[in-house]
Amino acid sequence: MAALFELRPVPPGLAVMNPRAESGDPDDELVRAAQCGDRHAFGLLYDRYARMVHGILLARVPFSVAEDLLQDVFLQALPRMATLRDTSRFPGWLAAIARNAANDHYRHSKRQEVELNEETIGSDSRQHPQDGSRPSQSRTEAQAVLEAILSLSDAYRETLILRLVEGLTGPEIAERTGLTHGSVRVNLHRGMQQLREILGQKPLSAGGGNL
Repeated sequence: MAALFELRPVPPGLAVMNPRAESGDPDDELVRAAQCGDRHAFGLLYDRYARMVHGILLARVPFSVAEDLLQDVFLQALPRMATLRDTSRFPGWLAAIARNAANDHYRHSKRQEVELNEETIGSDSRQHPQDGSRPSQSRTEAQAVLEAILSLSDAYRETLILRLVEGLTGPEIAERTGLTHGSVRVNLHRGMQQLREILGQKPLSAGGGNL
């Protein structure tokens, strides 16, 4: 299960340290600063929420698309910051932008008439782009588990990816997505049960710590 972390990207273009280590400010203060045009504050919010956004996207679109949409979500959020009146709603607001971005991707794709060539048809759209080298066993296993997660219902899929791929704890998932702690626990518990059934494995670990 730890191999799933190989699929977790490092957000590009970031040169800031852990935002919680650098700043003790709660999110609402960072949001207010970003609303006033403070790009550094927005960068800290990006650093804090990039994994959440990537996880939400990865639960809905192919890996390569999630990589591209990650940047788009924050580019969409930046000019809209001033419209957010309740700064405490920033996590859920950002999560909604991410989900809408994934939906817009599919709506846009359906409007386009694209001819799929043999290479596109034969490729697995949900796998990490290959670099020409033979994939490691751990990466192959990680992709197999990811495929199994993606076969689950939306709620379980998103929560499990945030936990197992992005490495967020249960309380962090609740804080960043706006879900209740109870809902997160239920989604993780039931999702893990279904995942075990699909994989036919012994009980899987969610990474330890708080769910």
